[in-house]
Amino acid sequence: MQEECLLTMRQIDKKFPGVHALNNVDFTLRKGEIHALMGENGAGKSTLIKVLTGVYPMDGGEIKLEGQRVLIHSPQDAQNAGISTVYQEITLCPNLTVAENMFIGRSGVVIRRKEYEKRADEILSRLGIPARSTQLLGKCSLAIQQMVAIARAVDMKCKVLILDEPTSSLDDKEVQMLFSLMRDLKSQGVGIIFVTHFLEQVYEVSDRITVLRNGELVGEYLTEELPQVQLVSRMIGKELEELSNLGETEEKQDEEKEVFYEAKNLSSSDALPFDFTIRKGEVNGFTGLLGSGRSESVRAIFGADKVTGGTVTIKDKRVKITRPVEAMRNGIGYLAEDRKRDGIIAELSVRENIILALQVMNGVFKPISRSESEAFADEYIKVLNIKTASRETPVGSLSGGNQQKVILARWLLTHPDYLILDEPTRGIDVGTKLEIQKLVLKLAEEGMSITFISSEVEEMLRTCSRLIVMRDRHIVGELTGNDLNQTQVMKTIAGGEA
Repeated sequence: MQEECLLTMRQIDKKFPGVHALNNVDFTLRKGEIHALMGENGAGKSTLIKVLTGVYPMDGGEIKLEGQRVLIHSPQDAQNAGISTVYQEITLCPNLTVAENMFIGRSGVVIRRKEYEKRADEILSRLGIPARSTQLLGKCSLAIQQMVAIARAVDMKCKVLILDEPTSSLDDKEVQMLFSLMRDLKSQGVGIIFVTHFLEQVYEVSDRITVLRNGELVGEYLTEELPQVQLVSRMIGKELEELSNLGETEEKQDEEKEVFYEAKNLSSSDALPFDFTIRKGEVNGFTGLLGSGRSESVRAIFGADKVTGGTVTIKDKRVKITRPVEAMRNGIGYLAEDRKRDGIIAELSVRENIILALQVMNGVFKPISRSESEAFADEYIKVLNIKTASRETPVGSLSGGNQQKVILARWLLTHPDYLILDEPTRGIDVGTKLEIQKLVLKLAEEGMSITFISSEVEEMLRTCSRLIVMRDRHIVGELTGNDLNQTQVMKTIAGGEA
């Protein structure tokens, strides 16, 4: 790998009202390097990228590209300098062809359709991207769409390629396709800034790691010289004894606790009939591959999808739950899998998002007063350590981890007896994950029943005392005690009941 410096950012400073987002941060990218930019949500990663790409003006510092100082006041300035970004959310047009997406919006000489289709095919072939120029982009997989966005950036002569959470929606095979493309671009001298929450991927593909914390530089390291445990420690600013000891709590005799909720043959428009029980103070979870029916099952419990059959008993009393508000009034809260679609209302403030569920339970004729809502918001901002400039900050401007905490605060404010958490730690940093896991166990100790769903099996094994294993929308096993291990989970998913 060449050691020649491609990009240097020195003493970068950026302030927002009440927040010092970047404090004299340095960053160096070399030619032909994949450089992972790591840190918790709110550490300053996104702000540093937005300064580099001209979305935010910096308040101090200097940026040099190939040794020459550059002034970047807009995304167009960044593009002209050879800096391109591919975001987690695909920003191309699915109703256009691959070639049209690669050349749309280009200034300069008009290229005939046959010419740009031929040119697109040449680029796709050179980069090893399995797509044709005439394909409709919307018909391609997410991985191919990501690669087309990268191909567009490469054809625009990018020297610095920023990949912001590019693998969050990809399966393992698609991730490997993307990594192959990244390595190919690296061999051609492109410098790649890789932002991700997947630690294993950092160690698989990156050469160097830069860690930020609370808007400050922690350090730059060769990937091969920084063990994963030390990386996590630097990101969260503490040793990981807490994390390793998290699952070592004394095993509770859940079978001796009273049953809080029981469903028989519960089904919905998306969930096949299933039986389910949770006891007071128990943490259990649904596990299985993507599409196994985990989320559909808990949505049926909450009444989020149309309930089509079954009976539900809460505290030995038969109840009817066909709508979320009925679940809420029976002591059930539900943090949905997709926080952007089903969780936050981005334009509303932190305060307004926190009181939302309680206001629904109270009804429109019992509005929560401004003073009450401010007191509620201030309490949970403090309890959950939500990083926000104020309670009136639009929740959409917060980092992903802090948005998740706001949704948690919303449900905790309703004081539920039973809380369903579907992927509560997806796409958030390791420090916030630890906070949420500790909170789950604390709430269970206090008597709350919790269903915890995560794509990361290790996280569920640390948190749950009982796992319900699903495959093809059927429950195929239930694991407790000594069977709670990753090997047994995988065997059960693959082969039916353990």
